[in-house]
Amino acid sequence: MKGFLGGSGGGSSSKSATVDTLIGRQTEVLGDVRFSGGLHVDGKIKGSVTTLGADKSASLSVSETGSVEGDVRVPNIMLNGTVIGDVRATERLSLAAKARVTGNVYYKVLQMESGAMINGQLLYEGSDPVAALTHQKPGEAKAPSPALELQDGRRAKAT
Repeated sequence: MKGFLGGSGGGSSSKSATVDTLIGRQTEVLGDVRFSGGLHVDGKIKGSVTTLGADKSASLSVSETGSVEGDVRVPNIMLNGTVIGDVRATERLSLAAKARVTGNVYYKVLQMESGAMINGQLLYEGSDPVAALTHQKPGEAKAPSPALELQDGRRAKAT
């Protein structure tokens, strides 16, 4: 199956995700799931979802009828269903309009449509420094501290 993501808002990625494993709408998996390649969930998983090995192209897609009750750690995640647990996307995370996450979200690249909801923290895990928090460009020297002007016209350095 190529590019099968189920539901609306399946993502706008130009690459098609290959689905090697499908968990159907009427299927409930009790226990942890470890996979390689692509996994699509229309049903329910009660357990954690992780990938085998260090395959950075592995992907998980969860349709609006799909749900995971457990932590998810997959490089590429396309979510339009529900996850109750922490979500860790080491490459890319796409949250469609009906995505619901109850737990912390760790991401490197995040795409989030209007309507998606997260009840937890968003935590950036990329290797690039976060310039918005420092208000400095990488490699930029710190500005000298401003001088204070006293009432009698003298200048004093601020500490």
